[in-house]
Amino acid sequence: MSCLLDSNVFIQAKNFYYGFDFAPAFWDWIDQEHANGNVFSVEKVRDELIAGDDPLSEWAHDRGKDFFLPPDEDVLPSLATLAAWARSGHYDVGAANQFLDSADYYLVAHAHAHGFEVVTHERPSDSVRKIKIPDACIAHEVKTANLYGLIRTTRARFVLGRAG
Repeated sequence: MSCLLDSNVFIQAKNFYYGFDFAPAFWDWIDQEHANGNVFSVEKVRDELIAGDDPLSEWAHDRGKDFFLPPDEDVLPSLATLAAWARSGHYDVGAANQFLDSADYYLVAHAHAHGFEVVTHERPSDSVRKIKIPDACIAHEVKTANLYGLIRTTRARFVLGRAG
């Protein structure tokens, strides 16, 4: 199944476990899985990533609309469905507005419209003060996974080469 990566997947990878300076194989794996048609993200996530001034910003800048997908006409009904759900009264008005102004909204809508799985580090929450990606996905029958599940599913191997 093809998946869409949340911005926190990229940011946490860069900041913690898969820094560009010591784990380039991770970033190569993302490119490889993208070439295989398995890994994408959305344009709004790219906008968040390129706002920085670091290697992740450069990496995201170098990937185009074939990686960071723009919303298309199929996404529009899903955006409307998600907006109605967010404003249905379960969440605080501020939470709904924050969600509708975020890349998360477009990520879930794109996954909903095109049958993608969403990969995020977020976890479901009972709070009415913030809409989390997994909660929006559950409400709209969109599958979710975490990065480590995706790595295992694709059988990625980040193996050190032998010296010499």
